[in-house]
Amino acid sequence: MIKHTFHDYINEVTFLRYAFDGSAEIKTTIRFDVVIVGAGLAGLYTALGIDERFACCVLAKEEIDVSNSWLAQGGIAAAVSSDDDPSLHFDDTLIAGAGLCDREAVRVLVDEAPGEIARLVSRGVPFDLDDAGELSITREGGHRKNRVLHAGGDATGRETVKALSHLAAKRPNITFCAHTCFYDILLGPDGAVSGAVVTRDGELVLIETSNIVIATGGIGRVYKNSTNPSIATGDGIAAAMRAGAGVKNLEFIQFHPTGLWTPEDEERTFLISEAVRGDGGLLKNSRGERFMTGQHELGELAPRDIVARGIFRELESSGEDHVFVDITAKDADFIKRRFPTIYSECLSRGVDITRDWIPVRPVQHYLMGGIRTDLWGRTDIPGLYACGEAAYTGVHGANRLASNSMLECLVFGRRAAEDINRRPPGGESAKGSPLSGAGVPVRNPCEIDLDAVLRQIQELMSEHGYVIRTKSGLTRAFAEVREILSGLGGVFSPSPRYLETLNVASVAEAVLAAALARDKSVGSHYIES
Repeated sequence: MIKHTFHDYINEVTFLRYAFDGSAEIKTTIRFDVVIVGAGLAGLYTALGIDERFACCVLAKEEIDVSNSWLAQGGIAAAVSSDDDPSLHFDDTLIAGAGLCDREAVRVLVDEAPGEIARLVSRGVPFDLDDAGELSITREGGHRKNRVLHAGGDATGRETVKALSHLAAKRPNITFCAHTCFYDILLGPDGAVSGAVVTRDGELVLIETSNIVIATGGIGRVYKNSTNPSIATGDGIAAAMRAGAGVKNLEFIQFHPTGLWTPEDEERTFLISEAVRGDGGLLKNSRGERFMTGQHELGELAPRDIVARGIFRELESSGEDHVFVDITAKDADFIKRRFPTIYSECLSRGVDITRDWIPVRPVQHYLMGGIRTDLWGRTDIPGLYACGEAAYTGVHGANRLASNSMLECLVFGRRAAEDINRRPPGGESAKGSPLSGAGVPVRNPCEIDLDAVLRQIQELMSEHGYVIRTKSGLTRAFAEVREILSGLGGVFSPSPRYLETLNVASVAEAVLAAALARDKSVGSHYIES
């Protein structure tokens, strides 16, 4: 029997080289030494690490408060307590990653974690303190020690991004460009980065640069239900693939076990942080039974893929559409103080978590794979870097350990900045790269119902690329997405919806190809015959 690889499934004909077409007219050209695509934690931290002799531009698709980082509730993992050690953090990360972590990358992550926490403290991130005035440290799934630091109770992402964005705004070398859509990466004759094409106010803009950092976050809108904001359409990953950058482990998608269930589908699913279970919340079915007991030694705090499958099986057995998290045994004042965001959000929906069980179900949350990088954030295209969720560093393996994601943004964002700092400012101009009218074909006007196409992709991925997958389902979804992508590749529209739909289709095809190529279950990729 012939074993197919990822590249056997991906037909390069379906990949456009550029999202824009030959009818595009670029009226404005600007120049920066470094372009960072994404204004979440990875992008901001990278920008703060760039030497002030470099002119740096940070692109945000919306405003700075629209990102996965801003929404992050849980915290940042680091071995900073007296009874913990990076070697223990290392072991827990490898266990969660189901044997597929890059050990060298994990060692870098855990060893440099305490230093990153110290840097954040020095930069004014308001971590929560205990009664003795020391850093308050809690525990989440997969950790055998308390090592998760948090801020604002359950608003760690928001508080961290706020503090860093204020610092970045004061840097004279950093320019923020909000409401800017990232289209494509331009390469010079030597194959190195020479520019980027973006759109602002409906017009294409050429940015000449020799350094691009992809920090665009996740791919949540590839799925019908996700904890990600609506902007998470995989733009950076899709652009990197169009430019020829390698990707890896896209089949490993983390479905958070406890997205807040509601009777209606919502654009973004509100997340019930794993920290709720870390602080005593119990998973129960409608009969009040703790169904995770006996499934794993850590019970409700098992790695997320195991808990998600446990819930999926429970729902499959019961025929119901949600289970519950019960934290009512804890003191009401503690709950309100520790989880103010979750308490308020649930209360607004008629659920008082101090008295009521919280209805939850698994929901798309995080991508473990991404653009392949080395330990300094470098891709296989000179001058192109990636960090944060859009990158594959190797630290997560087949299943991310809770609260390692924000840490990854810090460690590898700083390392990417340090590598850029070793390069001289300036670089080759983008003028020699193919632009409108120079090697880019004109495509037919788009008359496709893009909203309908996007919904079709999301339905396919939510049915066949979910917590438990089948070979037949993946094959069907792959064929349908490939057909969709072929149609999108033959047309063009300058609308942001076209760009997002093209990117979602491109990423969906790559995810399905990777899932088909891995025919054995491991971590978050669980496949049945």
